[in-house]
Amino acid sequence: MNSLKTIFAAFLLLSPCLLFAQDDVVKWSPKKLTWNDYLAKPAETEDAAAITSTALGIEYHVKENVLTYKISCLFSKTKSWGRFKSDYILSHEQGHFDIAELFARKLNQETSEYKFNRNTFKTDLDAIYKSVVDEKEKYQQLYDDETNYSRNKKKQEEWLKKIEDELKETKDWADY
Repeated sequence: MNSLKTIFAAFLLLSPCLLFAQDDVVKWSPKKLTWNDYLAKPAETEDAAAITSTALGIEYHVKENVLTYKISCLFSKTKSWGRFKSDYILSHEQGHFDIAELFARKLNQETSEYKFNRNTFKTDLDAIYKSVVDEKEKYQQLYDDETNYSRNKKKQEEWLKKIEDELKETKDWADY
């Protein structure tokens, strides 16, 4: 294969820009979401207080046997909604976005530690991505289960502190 040729790969969900329009998204930052970021109408079939739609992605390139990548953690304004718009519910929803950021950092760490293999890199990176996303989904569900979807105020407070602490602990991987 021509080493000057750039190889580009984006897996399903690896490029959130394909899922969300550019003006539809908020990139994760320490700045908190507001209810003004939630533009979708509540689904009539859902009884949830709110829904936060996020995407974790990676785009990578290989040129002259050098792997470069870019990770994204995005919130979709037009796929997220709030039925009961209180500060308390918003803090729970912010927790979901912050959890996505934790796993963007984990994806950054694991990808940076990957030893490039020209023959298997696509499969290898797909496996890393899938593993991190699967773990993220389990963590998101654990958050909802343990807080009873924010109804358990004591657990909700504990989880928000835990997430905040984990964001501090992983700050070295936030530059992606």
